[in-house]
Amino acid sequence: MDNEMTLIFPSKGPNVAFARTAVVAFLLPLDPTVLELNDIRTAVSEAVTNAIIHGYGNKTGTITLRCTLRERRIVITVSDTGAGISDVQKAREPLFTTRPAEGCGLGFTVMESFMDKLTVTSRVGEGTQVRMEKELTGQREEEEEGERDDE
Repeated sequence: MDNEMTLIFPSKGPNVAFARTAVVAFLLPLDPTVLELNDIRTAVSEAVTNAIIHGYGNKTGTITLRCTLRERRIVITVSDTGAGISDVQKAREPLFTTRPAEGCGLGFTVMESFMDKLTVTSRVGEGTQVRMEKELTGQREEEEEGERDDE
């Protein structure tokens, strides 16, 4: 099943929950595992939170969330048109943060650990795009493994 969705919403804290809930609802017809849903939910939360805090700071801007599904591969893109990142490689280092009062510098590390692939592109003054990919195994494979263990 191929499918797509795009959501555009303001960079406000309550929309973090909205974004992760929308992505999970989008994936439910594929019957993903609970672990897959938790991984994706966490990665989306981190990406949207980064856009709110680092992309826009104290201002309200627009976040675009795109999900593309090709067979069992989900591609999630979170984009903002905020401040941008001057050194993406440095920003992706564990524990690096420009706002220690608001986070611990693990956002990109968390996203990368829960997804199969993470790509970050950014331009100062133009915004940032975080692209995450994950291949879903689904409940069927998990159930088959459980049946094999019972034998």
